Parts: sequence; C-alpha cells; structure tokens
Amino acid sequence: MTDAPSPLGLFVAPVTAFQQNCTTVWCTKTNRAAVIDPGGGVDPILAEVARRRLTLDQIWITHGHLDHAGGAAEMAEKSGAPIIGPHPEDQFWIDGIPAQAAQYGLEPMRSFTPTRWLADGDVLTLGETTWEVFHTPGHTPGHVIFFCRAARFAQVGDVLFQGSIGRTDFPRGDLRTLIDSVTTKLWPLGDDVQFVPGHGPGSTFGAERRTNPFVSDQALGRT
Repeated sequence: MTDAPSPLGLFVAPVTAFQQNCTTVWCTKTNRAAVIDPGGGVDPILAEVARRRLTLDQIWITHGHLDHAGGAAEMAEKSGAPIIGPHPEDQFWIDGIPAQAAQYGLEPMRSFTPTRWLADGDVLTLGETTWEVFHTPGHTPGHVIFFCRAARFAQVGDVLFQGSIGRTDFPRGDLRTLIDSVTTKLWPLGDDVQFVPGHGPGSTFGAERRTNPFVSDQALGRT
C-alpha cells in the first residue's frame, strides 16, 4: 500500500534584501495556483509560474510588511489575479509600503487595497484544495496564516520560524499576543503539520513545540 499523492504542489523563492519566502502553492489536479506574500521579484516568480504551466488564480497576503506585500500591486496588475488578505487591521502597514521601501533603499513599491480582506475562520478554495484562514496577531495586528488540512501544510508568515518567532517591537506588535497565536491557533492543528515560514528553512509544528526556545512546551512551563 502506498501513500496517496499530495493534493498540493509548492515552490519557495526568497525575495527582497530581507530574503522573504515567497511561496507559490497549487492544486496538483487543476494547476490552479496562489502566490503567497510576493514582497518583490514579481517577474521571475510569474516566469516560474508560467514555466510550470500553472494558472495564477489568487495572491494571498499574510501581513502588510513590505517584504511580504510590496510586490502585490504589481503582481495583481500583471496577472489579473485578485489580492486576498490580510486581516483589515494591517491596512496601516499596507498604506506605508511606499515609505518603507524608500526608507530601506528598495525599488519603489505600491500600496493597495485587497480585493478581499480575511478574518479568522474564513475558507479559501484553490482548484480542488481547501485552505483555512487563522487570524494570528502579535507580529502585526492583522497577520493571518493559511492552512491546507488535506496536505498537512501551513504557510505561517512571520508568526513562527525554525527556532524562533516573529518580532514584536514594531507598531502594534505584542509578544504575549504572538505566543497566544502560536499556542492556541497553530499547535492544535497537529505536530505533523509542515510549515514554510516568512524567512529561513521550514519545520514542523511538533519540532518547534519540542525545541523552540520561545514557544516550546518546556519554555512555557507546560511540561
């Protein structure tokens, strides 16, 4: 007996000087794709989507920081795909993208208004795959993550990293809130869930729950 093929395909492309993980996911039955967090590098990502013969259906945003959302307006303009997310509490971050780009000496980037804002409990459909949306504030107030239960996979933006968690020293960031987001929204999804973070290598929720110095059970006194 062999395992059933995954309903999900993905590739990750680090973009901008911040090496943010722009993740493209697609339904392997229909080749309908979504690009998650196009912070930059729009043309190479669209070229790779075309090379793989995927159809870009949607652009998903975890939060409004420029390295995650700075290329969304350009990608939407060039592809015709709608921008979905994040939660509306991050509008102030999106509005500030042009100034942030100038501050960091990056190429000009545009702000935008998403085609659809997201809220906790929303469900997205991509081809024949279903994705659950969880509102996970703490790094930013409007941060969301995307979870495909059938594939046991999540894209978590800057909520959780291998061995670390997102910064909370930005405007409206909060450490306690971020820890609550990880422990009450991510951990219940299961130790076996693999995730791609906003930066750096992926991991599993189980590995981070065992060893992450910020949110492991031991670190939080839950062992």
